[in-house]
Amino acid sequence: MPEVRRGPLSGVRVLELAGLAPGPFAGMMLADHGAEVLRVDRVKAVSDRPRTDVMDRGKRTIGLDLKAPEGVTTFKRLVRHADVVIEVFRPGVAERLGIGPGDLHAVNERLIYGRMTGWGQEGPLAPTAGHDIDYIAVSGVLSQLGRAGDKPTPPINILGDFAGGGLMLAYGVLLALFERERTGQGRVIDAAMVDGSAILFAMFYQGAQSGFWGPRGTNLLDTGAPQYDTYETADGEYVAVGALEPQFWEAMVSLMGLKDLPDRNDRSQWPALRARLAEAFMSRTRAEWEELFAGSDACVSPVLSMTEAASHPHNMARGSFVKVGEVTQPAPAPRLLGAGGQDLSPATRLTDLSGWGLPAEQADKLRAQGVLA
Repeated sequence: MPEVRRGPLSGVRVLELAGLAPGPFAGMMLADHGAEVLRVDRVKAVSDRPRTDVMDRGKRTIGLDLKAPEGVTTFKRLVRHADVVIEVFRPGVAERLGIGPGDLHAVNERLIYGRMTGWGQEGPLAPTAGHDIDYIAVSGVLSQLGRAGDKPTPPINILGDFAGGGLMLAYGVLLALFERERTGQGRVIDAAMVDGSAILFAMFYQGAQSGFWGPRGTNLLDTGAPQYDTYETADGEYVAVGALEPQFWEAMVSLMGLKDLPDRNDRSQWPALRARLAEAFMSRTRAEWEELFAGSDACVSPVLSMTEAASHPHNMARGSFVKVGEVTQPAPAPRLLGAGGQDLSPATRLTDLSGWGLPAEQADKLRAQGVLA
């Protein structure tokens, strides 16, 4: 039997069909809080070594050939003991394999079937390929990212894949689990990255229509305003300035000893004000600025590398990062105080599937056939 997991999702069983970033991220978010996540890989993808990918932490893995009839039958046996399936294929693929929502609800009507795609399950673009940059482009989000006069700049793939995709899917799973407590029925979740990235920009859609939000790079929060930007320091590093409110601005300029600055409330003065700030920040190193602003409400912070972030005193005090094996990684979030510890160990092979309804002799037979790794 699988070990007992601790956390608010203890007792929830998830079958995660192997896929790229957003699906595993959703599974990680659930596993971090106690769900028992079994990742179903392709047979050839499974090795005897533990998986070291951060997004596979706390999971167990098996290799199963879903193109073989015996593999589909086996997957359905596992589904009888599952609460959630995470599926990451293009629309229609799961149905062709015989593991679509209808197929699986026929064996487990309480199953929550989470579908993760870029374009969603319907619409003109649904059957086509895409990546994070495409989804945030069509959602309107990418048009707003970047500096004025420059081309749109994608923020790696955090907005589409992770925030708009994986996190929204995990949220949808929690909604469906909550609803199932009342109805006893499962539900299909259509998590599309184009939808998820759009809703993250809800405030800015309203702002654009009201006239509060203007073109890219000209606004208060998108590097348009000099009081909300990054500045280079004397040692080639950077500080981040977020001195938006008057009291925070006053704290910053007072500590910096700046006087007779251009009016920050006059947008025509922003270029001149930015130049003054840039000149001032170049007069000291990042460490010197960090020391000067320490403990203040100036809202000035050092721009840390990922390596530096793990050793920052605040992050260390909170335990915001943990080391699992040789990999330093973010600790589970958000925190549910008193929920107990999490299993953050690298994913391992699950060889005993009896707890999932597959007796040892049946598993051995499938392994001999090459259907089960």
